Amino acid sequence: MSWLALIMLLMPGLAWAGEAKPLAEDPVAEARLKHLAVELRCLVCQNQTLADSNAPLAEDLRREVREMIAKNMSDQEIIDFLVQRYGDFVLYRPPWKMTTTLLWIGPFLLLVGGAITLVMALRRRGRTLTDSAVTDEEHRRVEQLLSQGVKRS
Repeated sequence: MSWLALIMLLMPGLAWAGEAKPLAEDPVAEARLKHLAVELRCLVCQNQTLADSNAPLAEDLRREVREMIAKNMSDQEIIDFLVQRYGDFVLYRPPWKMTTTLLWIGPFLLLVGGAITLVMALRRRGRTLTDSAVTDEEHRRVEQLLSQGVKRS
């Protein structure tokens, strides 16, 4: 019985949780990180910002951005550094350039191409479903077959 009492006395100590540690000592720096993380893309996730991603690479990039903030780099300097290192893909909203034109126009081109393909397919299908006239002889043959009924073997 004494072991059971000892275990019950120790249980609340096992369930005790400490207070969460702040991610950054400076709340202003943490606010800057959150602002930048929304503007930057996770490099390994499907269309997620750096703030939304839980991927290990996203955690590394957030840590790197924190270090640059600690070095008193401006937001633009941080973004320029990341763009130089990873390209425009790191930006969640890439700028309009010759190299990113397809990113901006591509979805619309696919939509127009799909609509044109659909219209062409429907027109082609409409031409093949035209009514064909039944000749008098074919009509008599059908009536003859119907009047004879189905012969069973």
